Amino acid sequence: MSNHQRGLRGATHGATAVLTAGLLLIAPSAFSHSLPSASADDCPDVEVTFARGTDEPAGLGRVGQALVDALRQQTGMNIGTYAVNYKASLLQLHTDDGSKDAVAHIKSMADKCPNTPQVLGGYSQGASVVDIVTGNSVGGLLRGTTLPAPYAANVAAVVTFGNVADRTKQPITTHSALLGSKAMDLCNPMDPICHEGPGNEWSGHTEGYVPFYTDQAASFVVAQLLGAQLPTPPDPYAAPGPYATPNPYATPGPYATPNPYATSGPSGTLAPSAAADGPTAFH
Repeated sequence: MSNHQRGLRGATHGATAVLTAGLLLIAPSAFSHSLPSASADDCPDVEVTFARGTDEPAGLGRVGQALVDALRQQTGMNIGTYAVNYKASLLQLHTDDGSKDAVAHIKSMADKCPNTPQVLGGYSQGASVVDIVTGNSVGGLLRGTTLPAPYAANVAAVVTFGNVADRTKQPITTHSALLGSKAMDLCNPMDPICHEGPGNEWSGHTEGYVPFYTDQAASFVVAQLLGAQLPTPPDPYAAPGPYATPNPYATPGPYATPNPYATSGPSGTLAPSAAADGPTAFH
């Protein structure tokens, strides 16, 4: 690894450390004062709906569970979870079913626990499920079930990992009129599913997201929940790009707060992401 690469990696981890540290300085009691109380005893403080990756066993999957664990550690809150029920098979023929199930759960939670902010996430094929739910038409095709607009206000944040839509330059952040303003697309620059270019390795997709990217995503979610304005270290490598523009279709809602991580860059990145060992975060 060159000295330049080491510097980039250090800057990337340093930026995330500053953001995470800032959030951890907030006492867990602050969350209960900042968020509305659930109206029923069985309503969690926050609900996470997550779609697992290809060929993972039923459940949240490794990435989804790591995200939930990080949220619990950072907030001390009661985090409810829902694993999207669909066949995450190699042929990827059931993302439509996944979108239908995810939308049904989000609507059910919103009706049952209207004061519980919800988080939507997905990894790999599960990220494609999230694309459908958010109305992100990848490749001009959109099959499945999109979340009805009235329920967008119940979703506080959207996070994806290893989303093929990033490879086609169609991240949710800029291509979802419904939830793009609340989204973060995370792509490991060594992941061939979401990254086009040299340095890709399959392990970048299967092993490259826990814990660094899941911790970063959790910090983003917490900031969305609190509307926190945390200091963002300047990115000396950033240059204006097509994905750093504001989303003109942003839907206002109680959790549609400004994104404290957004900085200009070729992919709207948080910290330098051009290095092969740093993250790419689409905002």
